[in-house]
Amino acid sequence: MSTNYHELEEMCRKIRLDIIEMLHHAQSGHPGGSLSCVEILVDLYFEHMCIRPDQPDWADRDRLILSKGHAAPALYSILAEKGFFPKEMLTTLRQPDSILQGHPNALITPGIDATSGPLGLGLSFAVGQILSAKMKGQDFIDYVLLGDGEIQEGVIWEAAMSASKFHCDHIIAILDWNHVQLDGKTDEIMPLGDIKGKFEAFGWRTIECDGHNLAEISHSIEEAKKFDGRPTIILARTVKGKSVSFMENRSEWHGKPIDDEHYQIAVSEIGGH
Repeated sequence: MSTNYHELEEMCRKIRLDIIEMLHHAQSGHPGGSLSCVEILVDLYFEHMCIRPDQPDWADRDRLILSKGHAAPALYSILAEKGFFPKEMLTTLRQPDSILQGHPNALITPGIDATSGPLGLGLSFAVGQILSAKMKGQDFIDYVLLGDGEIQEGVIWEAAMSASKFHCDHIIAILDWNHVQLDGKTDEIMPLGDIKGKFEAFGWRTIECDGHNLAEISHSIEEAKKFDGRPTIILARTVKGKSVSFMENRSEWHGKPIDDEHYQIAVSEIGGH
């Protein structure tokens, strides 16, 4: 694997501009959590995932389950860059009859591997999918992107137990660990405690990295692919609203519409026109 991190960093900048453009145009959506997971998704789609954009339903492809489905704008921008659908469609985000709805819909959008929206369900979906793959003799990887507010859900921990019991080592979960959720800081809403220790107690391998450092993310994914019978979670430290100063670490930008004034500031800070 030959990695040009300068090119990937430029791709991250383009994706962030797309996110701001899409959400400003729609006057709806979730900027904070979309911006925080850009490097994670870019590294997955441009460096690691085995996919075929011209065959979105290829049976042996790796899967991405966006369990924190409100970050769909980041994923849509990347799917457009990869050629799953024309980039011009990004302006239709959240519009009636668009294939790009507020949360991913696998029935209507090429490249979406799991419909998501209600938080906490993605990991359970992955367990079922990997168990099915084992029965069929398939060898793909399920990457599951989780939010740290999301893992307050009990169903996450039921899925974590099941993934460990059934040796689902082809599940690689990645936690977008930005410490902020809809109503405030995660430690104020529902303290998560020792996340690393919790997952290890449930039988998972854990890897920590800087979720905005492409090299660290890439190394962590390569380590996670050294399958040993245990599922793996990468704890990726991130910043909510990354690269836009007035959004960073601010819970009010979890789902706040971007007005014209803030749009211009955001585009300027990211490095657009």
